[in-house]
Amino acid sequence: MNIELASEQDLDHILELQRKAFHGQALIYNDFTLPSLNQTIEDLKREFKEKTIYKVEENGMIIASVRCFITKQILFLEKLIVDPEVQNRGIGTAIMYEIEKRYSAVVKRYELSAGHKSARNLHLYKKLGYEEMRQEPLNANCNLIVLGKCVDK
Repeated sequence: MNIELASEQDLDHILELQRKAFHGQALIYNDFTLPSLNQTIEDLKREFKEKTIYKVEENGMIIASVRCFITKQILFLEKLIVDPEVQNRGIGTAIMYEIEKRYSAVVKRYELSAGHKSARNLHLYKKLGYEEMRQEPLNANCNLIVLGKCVDK
């Protein structure tokens, strides 16, 4: 599997995949107003200028993506998405390992979040060594659990 930088031309496909991937989260929370479902292409283009966006392709189609940025030696990971049709093949785990490896020399900690009812996501992150740091309200239906992991050096 090859994890590569996304280009601006990939953003339409990434946004489409994001909506597909977060549809399941909307069902869990019975909330179709989640920011990830309602992000516009203009929003994503602005984000593209501020963050690093990676993609994974299979047979010419983007099947996964993740966004990240560094602040104060912390790598913040956002919107790890895998096409629901290819989930449970280790793609998300492989992306996380690769991103951690790429940034381990320049950061002290990794940080990400998941909704409090997102059992599969929380299981993945905890399996990868992330520990809960705090909870933050997203909206009336969802609290975000913020998880962190120190870089092994």
